[in-house]
Amino acid sequence: MIDWKAIKDLHTTKSLEKIIGNWYGLDVLYVDTQGRVQFIQDPSYGFKSPFLKLQISHSFGHDWIESDVEKVYDFFSSSQESSYEFGAFFPGTYGYAHKVMVDGEFCGTVIAYPYFKDTSTTEEVEHVISKMVECGIAVEDAKVAVSKMKRFAGRFYTEMKELVGIVSDEVATFHHEISKREDRIMDLNSEIGNKYRYHNLIGKSKKMQQVYHLLSKVSPSESTIMIQGENGTGKEMVAKAIHYNSPRKDALFMAVNCSAFNDNLLDSELFGHVKGAFTGAIKDKKGVFEAANGGTLFLDEIGDTSPSMQVKLLRILQEGTFMPVGATVPKKVNVRVIAATNKNLKEMIARGEFREDLYYRLNVINVALPPLRERQEDIPVLMDFFLQKRCEEAGLPIKTFSKKCMEKMLDHTWPGNVRELQNEVERLVVLAGDEKMITPEILSSRILESSEVARPGSSATGGGLRGVNTQGSLKDAMEELEILMIREGLKRTGFNKSRLAKELGISRAGLIMKVDKYGLDKRAQAKKAAGE
Repeated sequence: MIDWKAIKDLHTTKSLEKIIGNWYGLDVLYVDTQGRVQFIQDPSYGFKSPFLKLQISHSFGHDWIESDVEKVYDFFSSSQESSYEFGAFFPGTYGYAHKVMVDGEFCGTVIAYPYFKDTSTTEEVEHVISKMVECGIAVEDAKVAVSKMKRFAGRFYTEMKELVGIVSDEVATFHHEISKREDRIMDLNSEIGNKYRYHNLIGKSKKMQQVYHLLSKVSPSESTIMIQGENGTGKEMVAKAIHYNSPRKDALFMAVNCSAFNDNLLDSELFGHVKGAFTGAIKDKKGVFEAANGGTLFLDEIGDTSPSMQVKLLRILQEGTFMPVGATVPKKVNVRVIAATNKNLKEMIARGEFREDLYYRLNVINVALPPLRERQEDIPVLMDFFLQKRCEEAGLPIKTFSKKCMEKMLDHTWPGNVRELQNEVERLVVLAGDEKMITPEILSSRILESSEVARPGSSATGGGLRGVNTQGSLKDAMEELEILMIREGLKRTGFNKSRLAKELGISRAGLIMKVDKYGLDKRAQAKKAAGE
């Protein structure tokens, strides 16, 4: 994604904007791949063209500009042309747009407008003024603004187009160089870093970025941490990332699944035992707390521990001491504890199944991992990561996912989270055989079935509220219905946002905001992930 703010602040683009503004009386607009004009909502945004200044001061001024941008966006989305001269909202006025292409991919648009053509007649100019007056603009203001608009012809016209093309090229060049630099930084970090860096926790979604930001703060500390999340969300991976980015990184990291042992075995596993403590205890054995002294101990499924075990855990967290099974003398250790659970511990406390004092000892800092269904934009990234990893391990050429396959994967709710996704990708690599493209027919039946369920001919096709959860709060139900209508509308209209916005009775910009908010542009995600 292009960093438009950085580009607008470039000395080169500032100079080109100044030339285009002073010599040609035009404003330069930057438009992203979603058809959104950058910076225009900023109150400090200053237009150079008197015509555009007057237009934007009108209550519908932004809508008029948006309609022009939409026309350009729709043209470039379906055309191979690199430039486009378009008739603006006020008939008789024009604008010139140039694509921004980076590595053959459409990444945005640069637009310069408004102007008259040299062939514009007096009647056409008068018609522009009349149209402005009809829209509620004072006649004298309209005349002044129109009189200051430039007419373009010959070399003057050609140079203007060339300058807009140069701005587009500068945007593409700068973005390309920045991307190369960031890739190089990532490569260097991978070379000099250790195994568990935050960027190895795959995910670019806002929720995962918030998790990374929190981890960067808590890792250097000595605080006890509680990781909460469903099965398969990567709780142990997060615990390792915390350890290997902490001052304890050179000491041991040990993990114990508390649900894998009965109470007596867990006691011995955690705290060790002395010779003769019970039948079969033929020698002293260190527990993981003692073995991890100076390092980090990860206690997974902490919610499955018994009340008596919880008392022992509370003691070691409070005092740093423990008693091996059968021992008479306590031992002292310095261990950082990271706990994890997929259960609601507060509900367990209310039922008397989990000690409240232990909960607050463990939950000094809480890291909540979102399930995969709540971060859909990460699915294509994870799919590519697992695909490349599996192909490299098997010594196969790198395969790709078809767009249709990607869309069906995005439709699935992934109850097994990242672990389920990884298993599915590995399965697809095996079943694809020598085929370079992975197609949807070899997907697991559960994914194909969930894809059909997620395709209700419901909200927009007379199916009522089928597929919408009618329990819970009205706000949640309304949001679910909104997601359903937009998702199905995008499929029905072939992702034509302009058409769908009209059908839903909202602005195109409003629709784009909702699509971004709910992560519904699966076509764009699939296209990008498939490298199309």
